[in-house]
Amino acid sequence: MKRGKKYQEAIKKVGAPRQYTLEEAASLSKAVAYAKFDETVELHVNLTLKKSQSVRDTVVFPHQFQAEKKILVFCKGDKVQEAKDAGATYVGDVDLVEKVKGGWMDFDIAVATPDMMKEVGKLGPILGRRGLMPNPKTRTVTMDIKGALAELKMGRTEFRSDKTGVVHIAVGKVSMDPAFVAENAKVIYTEIQKKRPVDAKGDYVQSVFLASTMGPGLQIDFKTIEA
Repeated sequence: MKRGKKYQEAIKKVGAPRQYTLEEAASLSKAVAYAKFDETVELHVNLTLKKSQSVRDTVVFPHQFQAEKKILVFCKGDKVQEAKDAGATYVGDVDLVEKVKGGWMDFDIAVATPDMMKEVGKLGPILGRRGLMPNPKTRTVTMDIKGALAELKMGRTEFRSDKTGVVHIAVGKVSMDPAFVAENAKVIYTEIQKKRPVDAKGDYVQSVFLASTMGPGLQIDFKTIEA
């Protein structure tokens, strides 16, 4: 694929391909950023996984960089007031289920109490393909609405491996202190390591790259993270 002039200039600044520490890559991604907007910095971790294996969980970064998200809570009874007091953007039960069925999607995160999952489960085809389906593994199916929303408002973010075994996740913005970006990247890398499937064999991590939205991928010497 042909790249633009600014991208080619960024490549020149990077120089010959080599492996970097997280700190080096975070600083370099900021130095070579050229877009007029505040580019997102992403970590890409290539894992060795069988087709039957996946890596999925949530993480709270020490340094936040994302705008506050709209949280929808499916619940009923006394949990309705709990959700409202905790700062949910939208709260409801069957009425919200029907609204989503009708095509309304003005929210970024969906949370549900277990007693609502029979109804919410009907939204699988809609929420599932958008990655919004409440799930106990990501602690978005819970009776502790107050605790869940507190973490989500702190920036709790879901991560998961794709079909090719790669975890792609935003870890910061180029406007941030590179040290903060590196710390966020280290936190998520550590969490991914903890989620290694018990039956995984051989080298779990194949490669790690850090890249801004428009910038070149910078390969990380992940052994330096583990050290």
